[in-house]
Amino acid sequence: MQLSANYDVLAAIKNWRLGTQSQTISTNAAHIFAEDVLTMEIFRSRLSKPVFKSLMATVERSEPLDSSISDIVALAMKEWAAEKGATHYTHWFQPLTGSTAEKHESFVTPNSGGGAISEFSGKELIQGEPDASSFPSGGLRATFEARGYTAWDPTSPAFIMRHSNGATLCIPTAFASWTGEALDEKTPLLRSIEALNKAAKKALLLFDTPVAKVYPTVGLEQEYFLVDEEFFYRRPDLMLCGRTLFGAQPPRGQELEDHYFGSIPDRVLSFMADAEYQLYKLGVPVKTRHNEVAPGQYEIAPLFEHGNIAADHQQLLMQIFKNTARKFGLVCMMHEKPFAGVNGSGKHTNWSMSTNTGINLLEPGETPQENMMFLFFCAAMLKAVDDHQDLLRISVSSAANDHRLGANEAPPAIISIFLGDQLSSILDQIESGKLEDTPEAGLLGLGTQILPNLARHAGDRNRTSPFAFTGNKFEFRAVGSSQSSSFAITVLNTITTDAISALTSDIESLMNNGESFSHALATVLKQTIKNHKRIIFNGDGYSDDWKQEASQRGLLNLPDTISALPLLSSEKNCVLFKKYAVLSNREIAAREEVMFDHYFKTINIEGETTEWIAQTMILPAALMIVKEQSTIAKNVKELGLEFSSVLSGIHETIALTNNLSEKLAVLNKANKELGGETIHEKAHHMHDTVIPAMNQVRQAADALERIMPDALRTMPNYREMLFVK
Repeated sequence: MQLSANYDVLAAIKNWRLGTQSQTISTNAAHIFAEDVLTMEIFRSRLSKPVFKSLMATVERSEPLDSSISDIVALAMKEWAAEKGATHYTHWFQPLTGSTAEKHESFVTPNSGGGAISEFSGKELIQGEPDASSFPSGGLRATFEARGYTAWDPTSPAFIMRHSNGATLCIPTAFASWTGEALDEKTPLLRSIEALNKAAKKALLLFDTPVAKVYPTVGLEQEYFLVDEEFFYRRPDLMLCGRTLFGAQPPRGQELEDHYFGSIPDRVLSFMADAEYQLYKLGVPVKTRHNEVAPGQYEIAPLFEHGNIAADHQQLLMQIFKNTARKFGLVCMMHEKPFAGVNGSGKHTNWSMSTNTGINLLEPGETPQENMMFLFFCAAMLKAVDDHQDLLRISVSSAANDHRLGANEAPPAIISIFLGDQLSSILDQIESGKLEDTPEAGLLGLGTQILPNLARHAGDRNRTSPFAFTGNKFEFRAVGSSQSSSFAITVLNTITTDAISALTSDIESLMNNGESFSHALATVLKQTIKNHKRIIFNGDGYSDDWKQEASQRGLLNLPDTISALPLLSSEKNCVLFKKYAVLSNREIAAREEVMFDHYFKTINIEGETTEWIAQTMILPAALMIVKEQSTIAKNVKELGLEFSSVLSGIHETIALTNNLSEKLAVLNKANKELGGETIHEKAHHMHDTVIPAMNQVRQAADALERIMPDALRTMPNYREMLFVK
């Protein structure tokens, strides 16, 4: 084959890498956990009591950082980092690219004597200045408006990132323009966390449960694929687009259902152990690892954490997995649908709310008061999801996730809530006022005849639901595997804040009119359930019947990114985000523009890559088949032998080749036409014209692949990529 020389080079590189894996992985996770994290306990040991107390006020109560202590804190941070081997520091932030960004600065500063000293000031800690015009901004920053700032987020601890020849101190930061507008994912996330905190604390006062803080807790299940890097580098579509644009289905896929929870291959397990070792040192509490449903697919899941830290840790996890896989001759792919015909990958976002006193607000408790609180917050979630189906759908919208949502392994694009039969029955009883004593074990009384008994474990699980209650949390299953989780968490925080505030206001209004708290609560719960029960669906979300039923209920069906994104800047959503100071109108418009732009560019790259591969690799191989078959036919005819089968094969190959050539001409035309001037028009052109043309080319090419001799193939096929471990 033409690529045999490159294949040999890649094999040599992989063998060299595998031969250098001599690091001993610690078996004592507790001993190394957070070893490379600048925890508050480390600060406590290095700062004076007044300085530490002032810093804690910022971390725990969101008070502004006292500028007088910044140099002291920076010195302690630098000394700790130097002891860990760090020579540089970076403000680590999350621009609107969906990944992270960093600009490294050395601690070393030349002095007047011709030498150098190690310095790190409070000013350098608190603020950095990367180029804001080079990141997606949706029009908030132009090329000639380059100034932007990173601002230290003291609520997310600094950490050490190691490489083969040193280490860097990473300081989590927010990223804003010179005008003060958010250019990142962290800033609105922090704003939404504070909004949720205020609303939930006020609501808890109704239940005589004053707390200092309420915050979202998040656990993110990351699905991903692993493929041998030799195959990866011989697939231009995987390299450039993250997914296969071509590929005939192999005789065996996931039909036997033998991969899920099966024995983990040795090389994969070694990779997992190495990555987990690094994550433990960074304080990421990874807990679960297993084979996923599709061949070559796996999952890792950490324990619950504060929402802000969970989002940071998720970015770290993706970065470390991608880097570590290369050490083992593998490539870690987090695209939502790298292989057609088998399950895609998600980032299941498990979300709840906790208090600083340890109460999970979405878990039935030990006392009637705790259970009334649970029903209040559960009702708030019904209202939040029903009122803001569009925002939840938008938060998971991308060109990549469009391939996954609605398929057999992912939740549908129609947003609904799964509660389970028992909890749904409880809510039905509240709405109807006909309370029943259910004799099942595990039921907790609510201390009042107005409300029914409550089951501690209120139902089964439903893998077809995009938003499912799973006992003490809601699992938002629609988030894509490659996406930043920050925006989805920001949306969940904000819509829940709005619902909690509305229910709190309604209860207070009734109490001001002389009703008791229990009667006011029951009235508000009953009305909320009545108004929003349409969002509850416990059945099969994949069925066509559900689509019809959802339409009858008046639920939104936004099947793809193009149909969802325009709703982001609707008046309803602008009012919502502005009300809780999460996003301004300009920031919303900018994010919509960035998402449209990313969609357009993603499909544009895929369209051109499809044309290039088909034109330069698949079509020439098809012509070689015709040439070989023609030579065989000529020789057979000269021998006077029967050659109808040979002619039949030639006719089939020519027909398939002509079909591919015709479809390529259509795609070529579509790729040359951008479809308009605005980014919205260009994105619609990609959706309406380029994607259908790409699909037609793939269909033609995949038909050719099924008759193509292995000797003429220039790319690894699905059988090799999915099953070589």
